[in-house]
Amino acid sequence: MRLATVISNGVPTPVAELDGALVPLDVPAGTTVADLIAGGGALPSPAAGAAPLADAVLAAPLAPGKIVAIGLNYMDHIREANMATPTSPLVFTKFTSSVIASGDVIRVDRAITRRVDWEVELAAVVGRRMTRVSRADALSHVFGYTVANDVSARDVQFADGQWVRGKSLDTFCPLGPVIVTADEIDDPQALALRTRVNGETVQDSNTQEMVFGVAELLSFCSHSFTLEPGDVVLTGTPWGCGEFMDPIRSLADGDVVEVEVEGIGTVTNTVAEI
Repeated sequence: MRLATVISNGVPTPVAELDGALVPLDVPAGTTVADLIAGGGALPSPAAGAAPLADAVLAAPLAPGKIVAIGLNYMDHIREANMATPTSPLVFTKFTSSVIASGDVIRVDRAITRRVDWEVELAAVVGRRMTRVSRADALSHVFGYTVANDVSARDVQFADGQWVRGKSLDTFCPLGPVIVTADEIDDPQALALRTRVNGETVQDSNTQEMVFGVAELLSFCSHSFTLEPGDVVLTGTPWGCGEFMDPIRSLADGDVVEVEVEGIGTVTNTVAEI
């Protein structure tokens, strides 16, 4: 299933994407995608006789419980950054207050940062509680996958000496446009990823370039802290980040950023300086 969230009468409402149309699900009023994930079991069907929603406004597909992110997890990105390959996953977090939807604006406060970068990422959505789960069993705990843009204030990130603030500024985690349930993704290690800025392709790679695959990342994290249903794990970004171009390239007012993962979709956001 391709599961999304729309704003209906001011309330986040889960819908299914069917043949490009958004159709309400047969759920009680007030139910969220996070509720469906936490409930486990079979997902509800579209409401009987429900017509596709016209002019529906997409929200982020869910409000994550927490966001776990992984740095330096693509060999092509490690080569372009001229950094050593990690011997274990490099884990950090993005605050959940940074989440926005496709179509929302990435706001850049020039009093805080001058070097804002893009990062396309495959994001895994946890479906079952994970504590000390083996690598072999890890993917059975995945509810589905979505697309993330790990927007990064590079000057803040490097000046702080740790990554949380530079990765967590408001609007710096676009997610969406849908969650594709795990049964529809044959192999999370065989998905193309791309980023376009103003129509120009700047990232073009594949999840097979990961140093640590999705299963290994989830297992590793679960041995350090519990992953709960509705948590989101960002799995790293490939080559093509603006910070490592010569000269350095950063997002500017009016830029349009598209991040895409094969089989899931594209998240599109415009940048606005504030």
